[in-house]
Amino acid sequence: MATAVKCADKVTTVSPTYMHELKLHSNGLESLFEYEQGKCTGILNGIDNEVWNPASDPMAPFHYNIHDVLEGKRKNKQLLCDRYHLNMDKPLIVFIGRLVGEKAADVLPGAIQHALDKTNCGANFLMIGAGDTSVESALNYLVQLYPGEYNTFIGYDEKVGHEAYAAADFLLMPSRVEPCGLNQMYAMRYGTIPMVRDTGGLHDTVVDMGEPDGFGIRFLHATEEDIVYAIERAITVYKNKARMKEMITQCMRIDHSWDVVVKEYKNVYESIV
Repeated sequence: MATAVKCADKVTTVSPTYMHELKLHSNGLESLFEYEQGKCTGILNGIDNEVWNPASDPMAPFHYNIHDVLEGKRKNKQLLCDRYHLNMDKPLIVFIGRLVGEKAADVLPGAIQHALDKTNCGANFLMIGAGDTSVESALNYLVQLYPGEYNTFIGYDEKVGHEAYAAADFLLMPSRVEPCGLNQMYAMRYGTIPMVRDTGGLHDTVVDMGEPDGFGIRFLHATEEDIVYAIERAITVYKNKARMKEMITQCMRIDHSWDVVVKEYKNVYESIV
């Protein structure tokens, strides 16, 4: 994948993967990717900066930009917390996606329950998605156990997704497989801090807050233990308002638009010629 995250005023270096995963897990093609690695180039996905724009998004109740992001997100968060009966004063962690194995959705019910118990309900959770009915049932069951700290939206609704990106403090993506991923890019556009498993394109687009210029949270394994630890880190950094603001603005400065991606493709085509 790409080796740098391009920002408005600087380039934040990301450790390159050099197609490492393809050389390990490619259904029999591992040796081919190893041999041909010199011919391979990874290009990240792009997003439409007009569709995903917190300053003009028609599906977001309150608009904001990088200069008034804290106030704008606070208003959106208040509205979402009121609707889903969540605690406005706690960090809001959302999951948005398909409830399937490759997204590690099966691990979410246990991880969330463990995290809420371990942190004495130190965060709010809103799970948005549909898929495996057993996972849906397990997630819905938690609503009874943690009223006021946890809720679900089972189904697909684009407007709800946009509202969640605009309101959430953190986006949780524990994916087992993620060649690039778009949700973390949408989240960063809205100043929502990504919490991602360190795999594929999630590795290439999110720099952990413990590293220089870090603006997100990464964890190694799609397990309850690693997810809970990531949640604990999120709760800790949420209490540090100055660091949170710094990470939020770093996220919003990153440009994952198609304008950037098209130039990458153009460079590859020109190098072939």
